[in-house]
Amino acid sequence: MLIFNNMKMEYFLDMDSEYAQLEQARYVLLSVPYDGTSTFQKGADRGPQAIIDASDSIELYDVVVDNEAYLAGIYTDKHTYDLSSPERMVEEVEQRVIHFLEQDKIVGLLGGEHSVSIGAIRAVKEKYPNLSVLQIDAHADLRDSYQDSQYNHACVMRRAQEVCPVVQVGIRSVCREEQEAIVPQKIFYAHQIHKQEDWIDRVLEQLTDEVYLTIDLDGLDPSILPATGTPYPGGLSWNQLNELIEKLFQSKKVVAFDVVELAPFQHEKSSDVLAAVLVYRIISWMEKLNR
Repeated sequence: MLIFNNMKMEYFLDMDSEYAQLEQARYVLLSVPYDGTSTFQKGADRGPQAIIDASDSIELYDVVVDNEAYLAGIYTDKHTYDLSSPERMVEEVEQRVIHFLEQDKIVGLLGGEHSVSIGAIRAVKEKYPNLSVLQIDAHADLRDSYQDSQYNHACVMRRAQEVCPVVQVGIRSVCREEQEAIVPQKIFYAHQIHKQEDWIDRVLEQLTDEVYLTIDLDGLDPSILPATGTPYPGGLSWNQLNELIEKLFQSKKVVAFDVVELAPFQHEKSSDVLAAVLVYRIISWMEKLNR
């Protein structure tokens, strides 16, 4: 499973292949390498494979969560999507997620830019009518349209708001146009939560019992994760993010998730590893507390 001579890992984690088979797997990871609308640094299309490759370095036992979630089975789906337009990509992602939800799988997406999320959110909403979205992000992503597309990565949470309530955490970059779409009690700016002790409790109060977790990696401070398309200073720390995730799983049912916007650097792999650890940490909490 190790990568040598440009050979890539075929599935998430360096585990025995029996745990990577669809039939036995409780979890399915969709690899969606789309980077069609990003506007600063390109490279998010390489994010899914970078996460999968970096997962080779992760121990199968999560010492924080105290379990071995891989034993429940994690299937890595390598479906080839039509990436000719964001609209077509969103439609295919939605149908692919529905396909696995109908098999009672728990679905996670590996992006790709953030526009990959809306298709999954729509699909999950059909199964879980009481759904809300928890967004970790540097950017509000609330434009109605950007660069002639309503499915641009800068519009993904505006489309999500049309489906269900959205709670936004870590935000620190907002344009004037987005102000009209902001729900004041559901946005938690990074510069404010850094000064507050009860911010996580207040975030959880705004969520419904069933949650879709979407993590744009630029929600983290670029000092710990520089490899993203639109880095922005002042983000969450690793410990802040982990505390939020732990309390989220303790109080809500997370029914699906995505980790997006990794734009890997050739000679800096710590960002890839952090993203891979984060994906496995989410699955580990799911397996321990969501069952």
